[in-house]
Amino acid sequence: MRRAQRAGTRSLRRLRDRAYVWSGRSIVERERAECEGHAIGMTRQDSHASQSPSRMLPSFAQRIFPPHSIAAIAAELREQGIDPTEVLEGTGLVIGQLESHTTRISYRQLDTVIRNALRLARDPAIALRSGARMHVTAYGMYGYALLSSATHAEARDFAARYIRVVGPFCDFGLSYDGETVVATFQPMHWPNPTESVHRFAVEFALAAHVTTIRDRSGQGFGFSRVLLDYAPPPSTAAYRDLFGCPILFNQHHCGYEYVRNDGPRALANPRTHAMAREMCEEILGEVNRAGGVAADIRRILIEQPGSYPSIEAIAEQLDIYPRALRRRLEAEGTSYRGLLAEVRMRLAIEYLRKTRMTNEEIASRLGYSDAANFRHAFSRWTGRNPSEFRGDEGL
Repeated sequence: MRRAQRAGTRSLRRLRDRAYVWSGRSIVERERAECEGHAIGMTRQDSHASQSPSRMLPSFAQRIFPPHSIAAIAAELREQGIDPTEVLEGTGLVIGQLESHTTRISYRQLDTVIRNALRLARDPAIALRSGARMHVTAYGMYGYALLSSATHAEARDFAARYIRVVGPFCDFGLSYDGETVVATFQPMHWPNPTESVHRFAVEFALAAHVTTIRDRSGQGFGFSRVLLDYAPPPSTAAYRDLFGCPILFNQHHCGYEYVRNDGPRALANPRTHAMAREMCEEILGEVNRAGGVAADIRRILIEQPGSYPSIEAIAEQLDIYPRALRRRLEAEGTSYRGLLAEVRMRLAIEYLRKTRMTNEEIASRLGYSDAANFRHAFSRWTGRNPSEFRGDEGL
């Protein structure tokens, strides 16, 4: 009887997990609601909030995004006296391709450029300075749709819905707390806040966001405060210069806040906006379809926390031979073991940040036999044990 009850509980949990994944909310939101008795996140006083950053990840390997972000990094490093060919080393790209509207890049190539930039840069604020080059017109139809939006509210909602068409460093969502706009975001493929690539992605995204909003709202625009999920970096002074507002480090998430303005826009043009939105809708469909088999496996793993299926079981679900599945994952630059570790790490970080669960409870939710194995894995991922991670974040 007890065994049947436990099995029923596990089945119910899996069904609820699927519901949370399909509705765009993270499993941890459900966990925290269960543990603390209330929903996660800032108070949302509006009935509408833009889609949150908990959607499935886009493909890491497929070349489907424009190269403007790589071009910005290469241009900034060139000003520091660094040859752009060194920045592009290992990507298979040449500098001339960055200026072509037909060039498409992958997150794998972007990852290579980020790591090259971190190795080559003499300025610790390289990501901030590169992101500040991302003016709204650099984003093609996405940028024109923002500029031609009827109101500031429409532009905000469009930005969050269609951000993935530009191959962003970070996904983001919007909510509202009274007269405050609350933007929360997280790096696409670099979830570990202890790694320099994570910080680079966040810094680039922050600088790009403030630059594009100033382009469409005026140079007097500024954030009310910025929140970051890592310790103060060597470039802290550059944060103050660029944002001119309180910067809070070691927070539970990354994001920013600013005073809400829903009013009309001076450059509103319904015809231009409709045309640009239609094109962005088509591109977004392509991006969503290009997630690859890795995205399918991530979805399956997230839907079944604590009882992760084997690669053979996943292959059966996807109606593909295990050997063929391994080959396809290898072609996408990953493996089943790597995807499982990534999902576990992402969930572990969220559990530690957003719930009061013990190490033993987290270990069980992530499918580890005991807390010691979980602690060992977490230390391997982040360089810190779970207790240190919680302590550093003030939890």
